[in-house]
Amino acid sequence: MGSDMQHEKLVDLFQREFNRCKVKGGETAIVLSGERSRPEYARAALQAIRNLGAQAFQMHMPSLLAEERPDAKEGTFVGLTPVTGQRLAVETLKQADFVVDLMMLLHSPEQVEILQAGTRMLLVIEPPEILERMMPNDELRQRVEAGSQMLKRARTLRVTSPAGTDVEMKIGQFPVITQYGFTDTPGRWDHWPSAFLYTWPNEGSTNGRVVLNKGDFVWPLNRYVETAITLTVRDGYIRTIEGKNDARFLKDQMESFRDPEAYAVSHIGWGVDSRAQWESVKVQPLSIGTDPRSYSGNVQFSTGPNTEAGGNRHTIAHFDMPMLGCTLTLDGEAVVRDGTTLDLAKVQ
Repeated sequence: MGSDMQHEKLVDLFQREFNRCKVKGGETAIVLSGERSRPEYARAALQAIRNLGAQAFQMHMPSLLAEERPDAKEGTFVGLTPVTGQRLAVETLKQADFVVDLMMLLHSPEQVEILQAGTRMLLVIEPPEILERMMPNDELRQRVEAGSQMLKRARTLRVTSPAGTDVEMKIGQFPVITQYGFTDTPGRWDHWPSAFLYTWPNEGSTNGRVVLNKGDFVWPLNRYVETAITLTVRDGYIRTIEGKNDARFLKDQMESFRDPEAYAVSHIGWGVDSRAQWESVKVQPLSIGTDPRSYSGNVQFSTGPNTEAGGNRHTIAHFDMPMLGCTLTLDGEAVVRDGTTLDLAKVQ
């Protein structure tokens, strides 16, 4: 009885979400899953899609072979997936109107190719409690899009904090990416749930210092920092990682990829969802850190790839570092001040 109730609740949740994604009769959808995907999500997604009148089937991919895996611990790398090199799978996914990704193709060349074919793609990984608590809404979309308008116009982005962060970068070379938790236009990717926006700095333009303070978050390590980590950035790359235990751990993880591009500055942006709970990963260890990323007023500094933005820096090393208490300015105008997202309608 319990599992039936859970299934019905999940179907309802997925159906409301897919309705926002404009899934409808006459469309075709694929639910993409792997060995680590939640089987109950696949069942609920298929039922929800059919309830909305679209055709759907599940594509289940086997895990990477042992010889295909990098040395880095599973779950700490991106862009290398069971779809990598599987041309028939990629071509099939490109034919679908809508793909539900339960596996995480994010930062892979295959995802870029599928989106370029016009397929809408939605990543669904987080536990059910998080999906329900942070269900997308129009207000969040408006907040994200108001921020994106300012980010698109700006040419200089600077982040400072009482902890010692002071980093500046030129922007405009790469597009602005918005995440508000649903995808309703051809070729759009989103992640349910999420509510933040970001862009990539112009190549080689980032200089300064980023200080991860006690309590800040590092994904995919899923760790809250206990001791400050100081990153010195010069010409778009992290040159030194200094501090105590946490700095040593992060340095070891980055070195394990044996890839200089692991140290490149990737996307930077901020979160807008007041429902997000900063420390949720402590009680939801299976989370991929959506709460800290979406948390209203966090500033997220990232390292690694830029292929998602149309660049050519492909690396499986990617670290997201949402930080509290920062001020982020665009051409000198604050959009986040001391860890609080400003009302951009008033700023503009």
